[in-house]
Amino acid sequence: MLNRRDFLKTAGLAAGTLALPGLTGCAVGSRPRGHVVVVGGGYGGATVAKYLRMWSNMGVDVTLVERNPQFISCPISNLVIGGDKTMADITMSYDGLRNTWGVKLLQDSVVGLDAGARKLTLASGGVLGYDRLVLSPGIEFMFDQTPGLETEDARRTVLHAWKAGEQTVALRKQLEDMKDGGVYALSIPKAPYRCPPGPYERACLVANYFKKAKPKSKVLVLDANEEITSKKALFTKAFEKYAGILEYRPNSELREVDAAGRTAILEFDKVKADVLNVVPPQRAGDIAAKSGVKLINNRWVDIDWLTYESVNTPGVHVIGDAIFPAPTMPKSGHMANQHAKVAAAAILRLLAGEAPNPTPVVMNTCYSFVDSKNVIHVASVHQYDAAKKVVLPVPGAGGVSMAANELEGKFALAWAKNIWADMLV
Repeated sequence: MLNRRDFLKTAGLAAGTLALPGLTGCAVGSRPRGHVVVVGGGYGGATVAKYLRMWSNMGVDVTLVERNPQFISCPISNLVIGGDKTMADITMSYDGLRNTWGVKLLQDSVVGLDAGARKLTLASGGVLGYDRLVLSPGIEFMFDQTPGLETEDARRTVLHAWKAGEQTVALRKQLEDMKDGGVYALSIPKAPYRCPPGPYERACLVANYFKKAKPKSKVLVLDANEEITSKKALFTKAFEKYAGILEYRPNSELREVDAAGRTAILEFDKVKADVLNVVPPQRAGDIAAKSGVKLINNRWVDIDWLTYESVNTPGVHVIGDAIFPAPTMPKSGHMANQHAKVAAAAILRLLAGEAPNPTPVVMNTCYSFVDSKNVIHVASVHQYDAAKKVVLPVPGAGGVSMAANELEGKFALAWAKNIWADMLV
């Protein structure tokens, strides 16, 4: 089992070394050349843009297309909702990518992809050509599977706050404005979805806020799954800490939302809340889902795990939350960062006319706050299996917390600072 302190050391800036043993910019025999376009500047996209430049010794041109002017982190955003951090704490500039690494940044959106011609159409009307394309579009919400949330008005009342930004602030304000004695209800979709431990962490942090500021209030967790899907024993123990404030209800799949009445309609029950927070089912971001790349379950992109290239669209690589996960592989920010490094290395070798690394390894850690200081974690290591052509967990590697504690909290904040620097500085 990995020691937590050792895992933290490799989780951020050193992650590339563990993910791709022996790989540096000069590990490619021939100097790679070409133009790579990256769509999406999150944990995956920002990382791949930086490492393509760094590992090619600035030989490969990289253009990053991102609609937002700044990076806002979903990990740590639950602390903003709980009142322990501010948006400024999770918001960072893309200037390092531009000024240090020479990445060309375009604040724009992609509205079309012609994979045959290797061209993208931008919302601004421009056209971008590429030699290789990396899609890191994150997730889109399947509002068509959430009756009652089809309109913008409904979604302004019943928030998801599952993409950090305006809704993070709005959900915090709803909680602050809620009367003491009110009910906050959180609806969790069936897995897979972005960040499996995220909803349970949010429930804890809202309960922690209520315990201090609104002790008569209640957190109601409506989970569509049969049980807690991540760190079950640890979250079960954390929920016990909030007995009388937090109630967990499994097998509570959402059927419909009455947004005006802030009511979650379940199969056999209706739950009215003062603050209703619905996390809808999710799929790959639009540019991936609508671009012709092969999807599994009509939701997630099917990839070659050696290169992260779409199985049916040459030259198009997909990373992060948008892909169909390998066994036990979470949709996490850390995992997207690891996908990015494997993809960057593979792309550089392909551009140089070389075969990709045949045995890539990735790792993950997910830290979860159960209050403002105490944290739990789960860690794992995954390696490519050539026979099965998929990435599988390495037996005996990784592990979970023994119990929530403040030292883990320090590790969690250090992890965040390290990985943000790894992506953006």
